[in-house]
Amino acid sequence: MDNEVYNFKLNIDWKLINLISEIDRFDANWTAIERKEGQSLKELKSIATVRSVGASNRIEGNKMSDEEVDVLLQKIDITKLTDRDSQEVVGYFEVLDLISESFENIDLTESHIKSLHNSLMKYSAKDQWHKGNYNKHSNAVEVSFPVGTRQMIFQTTEPGIATDYAIRELLNWYNSETEIHPLIRIAAFVYDFLSVHPFQDGNGRLSRLISTLLLLKNGYKWIQYVSFEHEIENRKNEYYQALRSCQAQRPKENVSVWMQFFLSCLSNIQSQLLIKLNKSGVETQLSPKEKSIFTIIQNRPNIKSGGISEKLAIPLPTVKRMLSGLINKGLIEKQGRGRSVSYTIK
Repeated sequence: MDNEVYNFKLNIDWKLINLISEIDRFDANWTAIERKEGQSLKELKSIATVRSVGASNRIEGNKMSDEEVDVLLQKIDITKLTDRDSQEVVGYFEVLDLISESFENIDLTESHIKSLHNSLMKYSAKDQWHKGNYNKHSNAVEVSFPVGTRQMIFQTTEPGIATDYAIRELLNWYNSETEIHPLIRIAAFVYDFLSVHPFQDGNGRLSRLISTLLLLKNGYKWIQYVSFEHEIENRKNEYYQALRSCQAQRPKENVSVWMQFFLSCLSNIQSQLLIKLNKSGVETQLSPKEKSIFTIIQNRPNIKSGGISEKLAIPLPTVKRMLSGLINKGLIEKQGRGRSVSYTIK
């Protein structure tokens, strides 16, 4: 069944309906999960933040690993952000943190979008001339390949009046639409934002930050504890293919392929979150401190006891005692010898 969503066509089929139902069923149980899993969620949020910051920037060509991102964010010194990769990482982190803390006060308006872009580009020396302002030059979207070649995906909206009009129309639609399911509205907004491509640079990163903002504003608060960006990075080719297959039809395109991709990403990370929360019953066997240690090992394989102690602020002797207990319970295993000993999930 074909339906109109904003300026697009969308096939409403059982696969799409089931994806939305799965996501919303999980969401209905989230309050109870959040209340039960308080301490574990703090660690999951910290891990998800690092993964999101690293992944979203790597999608656009950044070279920093999650480990390097983690080290940088532990002790941010803006006077030492001399390379573009570091500048982008810290800018993304600060905007993601702002959204997490203040999403209720950030309305989806043109001024807020420009402000978020300005903050995203805050430390990027080469982006000072255009941060917070729509682009003034034609800006085709290209994808980079490991061999160094680039390929154009599609031609974006013309700069100037056309871009201004397109973004204002999109915002007016999103903020006035009341009948379409929130997940469909969010996915449609993100798709058209990427298609218009209003800024000279940073559109992809900003689109993922806006995704998190809109999900939080619509009550999907679990998104803070798992990385949507990491899921897209893992499916980068599929991500670009979904965009390209729809954008090739512009205008009045059918966005069903993009919608299925976007919602399947959310469904997948929900499943990952459940695994990380150990719904198999592991949580009933562990004390709060043991559970925090188990969670950090689950998300940082091959971590050493000293690293666990530092990250959780638990004395090293206590960490070592609890590690022995987790090994005895068959939940983790020790690798290496002497000072090279590390721990992984069994």
